[in-house]
Amino acid sequence: MLGKEGRRATFAQHRRCLAMSRPLVKLLRLRRHSVYEQLRLEEALLRASESNWCLLNDGAAQPAVVMGISGKAEELLHVEEVKKRNLQVIRRFSGGGTVVVDENTVFSTFVFNQNEVDGVDPFPNHIMDWTGAVYKQVFPAHTEYTLRENDYVFGQKKIGGNAQSIIKNRWLHHTSFLWDYHPENMALLRPPRKQPKYRKHRAHTEFITKLNEHLNCRLEFMEDVTKSLQRMGYDVEESTLEEAQSLLRRKHLHSTKLVDLADHVILERAEKIAV
Repeated sequence: MLGKEGRRATFAQHRRCLAMSRPLVKLLRLRRHSVYEQLRLEEALLRASESNWCLLNDGAAQPAVVMGISGKAEELLHVEEVKKRNLQVIRRFSGGGTVVVDENTVFSTFVFNQNEVDGVDPFPNHIMDWTGAVYKQVFPAHTEYTLRENDYVFGQKKIGGNAQSIIKNRWLHHTSFLWDYHPENMALLRPPRKQPKYRKHRAHTEFITKLNEHLNCRLEFMEDVTKSLQRMGYDVEESTLEEAQSLLRRKHLHSTKLVDLADHVILERAEKIAV
């Protein structure tokens, strides 16, 4: 198993070797697409396709709360406030934490065959080293971009949430980047029990930063993601929503679900009684 420096050297060697034989990545561009439908589509891309994919969605169709596959609403959300806002709550098929997404969120997803990403073993940290290298070529030096405790950060502030799903011979890594955000949306999230050390118990809005405070154009940012894949040694070919949606009709596991908050009020009521 390669260490981090060994993987970085392998990535560079991989780019050189691929100059003669470049794997194909299908690119799906979306705009203001339903996040629930996007996640269902991503699960199909992972489980029902044999191709490599990059999916970019420029903003959610409507605000939504997205939890990881093992997320519990009463522990992660101010449930009554979410209900008042009538927001859609989704439990996605991948792990990771909870995010609130809206029209200001830029979504970036990679789905790859393991054997077409040399030097990357099917483990979360190894995959993040590779995705981190992709984004390293996207963000300018002045942003102080780096990977910190499995987060993408500018300096000491997080720029988005990411999660992964790993199956036999394939893996998916998706990120919701904060081009901008509404503070009232972030207030819907409870502080997670498990926090990265670098957060230092900061409030959520003190822990994150907006991409639009560091970059000029969100469309240019998305375009730079595809250019980075090309520099990493891949041919990128435009696909269509129709092609991707055809995979939904293939037999595969469906783990992305909508969450009914009617049964998730016990914790908040107990807190009110305690006060």
